[in-house]
Amino acid sequence: MPKKYPKSEVAAAAEPSTEKAYITWGEDLASKTEALNASSEALQEYDGVQKTSGYSRYRTDFSNLDGNTGGRPGLTRNDYDYFRPDEAVPIKIKQIIRLADTIYHRVGLVKNVIDLMGDFGCQGIRLVHKNKKIERFYKSWFDKVSGIERSERFLNNLYRVGNVVINRQTAKISLKVSESMSRAVASPDLILSDMNMSELSLEKREIPWRYTFIDPFYVDVVGDSLSSFVGDKNKRYSITLPANLRRVINSPKGDMVQDIVALIPLHILEAAKHKKACLLDADKTQVFHYKKDDWSIWAYPMIYAIMDDINIIEKLKLADLAALDGAISNLRIFKLGSLDHKIAPTRAAAAKLASILGNNVGGGTMDLIWGPDIELIESKTTVHQFLGEAKYTPHLNSVYAGLGIPPTLTGTFGASGTTNNFISLKTLTQRLEYGRKMLMSFWQQEILLVQKAMGFKHCAKIEFDRMDLSNEDTEKSLLIQLVDRNLISDELLQSRFGLDPDMEKSRLNRENRDRKTERMVNKSGPWHDPQFNNALKKIALTGGIVTPSEVGLELLPADQNQLSRFDMSKNSKVNTTQLVKDSPESLPGVPEAGRPKLSQDTQKRKEKVFKPRTGATLLVWTNEAQEKISDIINPLILEYFNKKNVRSLSHEQQKHLEKIKIQALFALEPLVTVGAEQILATINISQENTKHYILGYDSWIKEIGSDLNRPLTMEEQKQIKSEYYRSIHTTE
Repeated sequence: MPKKYPKSEVAAAAEPSTEKAYITWGEDLASKTEALNASSEALQEYDGVQKTSGYSRYRTDFSNLDGNTGGRPGLTRNDYDYFRPDEAVPIKIKQIIRLADTIYHRVGLVKNVIDLMGDFGCQGIRLVHKNKKIERFYKSWFDKVSGIERSERFLNNLYRVGNVVINRQTAKISLKVSESMSRAVASPDLILSDMNMSELSLEKREIPWRYTFIDPFYVDVVGDSLSSFVGDKNKRYSITLPANLRRVINSPKGDMVQDIVALIPLHILEAAKHKKACLLDADKTQVFHYKKDDWSIWAYPMIYAIMDDINIIEKLKLADLAALDGAISNLRIFKLGSLDHKIAPTRAAAAKLASILGNNVGGGTMDLIWGPDIELIESKTTVHQFLGEAKYTPHLNSVYAGLGIPPTLTGTFGASGTTNNFISLKTLTQRLEYGRKMLMSFWQQEILLVQKAMGFKHCAKIEFDRMDLSNEDTEKSLLIQLVDRNLISDELLQSRFGLDPDMEKSRLNRENRDRKTERMVNKSGPWHDPQFNNALKKIALTGGIVTPSEVGLELLPADQNQLSRFDMSKNSKVNTTQLVKDSPESLPGVPEAGRPKLSQDTQKRKEKVFKPRTGATLLVWTNEAQEKISDIINPLILEYFNKKNVRSLSHEQQKHLEKIKIQALFALEPLVTVGAEQILATINISQENTKHYILGYDSWIKEIGSDLNRPLTMEEQKQIKSEYYRSIHTTE
């Protein structure tokens, strides 16, 4: 109620004061002396503030130390918060958790950053298994429990309030449903409305089916600080139902609400009825914390460190809203007359100026005709200077730094202490990696429960998409090169790429089996020939081992006027042989008509000139040609028979390999350049031309082996082969 004053006091206050505020003097000395004497009487009113003191409930100040002398107390954060309780950062952990949740929902910057971290942390999460059928079961189960959405909510709660409380509900599935979940196309979702999840016991084929996150604000740790001495596995948690929820449970209104209340577990109903805490099932409740100390009951949220900066930003926004009301204020003053020149305006002049200004609508320039006795004073506000963004920058940088967002992603790069890209990016990635590890520890426990319930031999594993903000292309390229040189293992490379080595090994073995049984398309690349069988058919056909019909090649009737390369070569050799036979020198002579036996020369023979081409040169070239033929043909044969090395070939396979190499060698012209193209070209025409050479070589091998009375080694056969080639191509 406003204070009421007597009528006499109100009237006295309304009367003008008889005291003068100012006094003037004239040109004479007496008036000036009188004015100064009157002004000196105000000296006794001039004084300073001798002492000041303020109330503080946190400390004792030093006021009244000596008479009127005292110490001015300092202003701390506690003093500031005492007079502004709505802006004070709470001290109790439950209130901190509640405030962190409120900031997340009201401050767009914090909400966007935490949502980004939650989405990024669980990006690409999936379950994999060595067995494809079991993997399909795990994927179907993961979809039915909304694994991707639950993973995002897990990380969101972890980064938002620092504590995650999860309640698990299980369901027992039938064998038929289990088989349907293992198929490639799963059956519709199960109908479990008639089952009481909380009363199920862990049995065979009883798997987790629903996950519910509980607000940690309503959850209490039994024993408070004493729980730090028993370990996380032995901790017990209870939930205190809020008053509005207890009211709805105890007094449900409407048939639909009553049906929902009927499905609530009995111990929850009892807790709501008697207004007491409900003990959560330890086997079905899991609690995870964000970097909690052992002596703390709950973990402090990540937002707790930036609450002061968020409060300042919110106050700055309110200040901007208030400043906007006066941002366009403008004041103009027209002064008539001049006291310095002893000019005082009359009522007529003031009325004329008011009429002129009142008729002006304010658009464009105003022309005013007046005398010398007018002055315009214009006053403008400077509140627009306060509305700039510079005052937000330090606090925004503090908020980003507290959330782990690097300056390079916020546009503030170049500020003091924000020029290290590597460290700033690693801060964010390590924070995301920490949340991902917590998420993996949660799902690993749930996957283990599914494995035990279903009786699987191996447990599924969790995979994510690669999460890395830094540029690691060079490092990855180097790792691939090290694997190619056998300096590091394939397992290390797969793990660095975020893949599970055991899982990839199982997949590779499965794909190789599918390719062998032709259930999967062969690979194509520099290390894999997709048409390997066709290449072997080509080698066999060009080598004369098989006929065109054996490889499925249907030939059209040949034109009589056209000859193949093989026919032209054959006709050329036939003509040369016929010419030699028709020469007189080649005709057979009369027996015993030649030189008598044991007769000596009557004249000295011409000395034989050694020709390197027909001797050592040809022998050396033959040895080199055999090496090159082996280097080209051996890999093809080993790949055809699917063997690792030549020693693993059977006896028949080795004989077949030697036959191909002998045919290739004897078909080569002496001293030619040996390459893959030359070998394939000579094999194409080698079957008929080299047949008698192979027979002669076989007789040499048998004769030498018989003389030595032992089998010849591969090196000895190689030397015999070179000598035999030299003998058939040496011109005496």
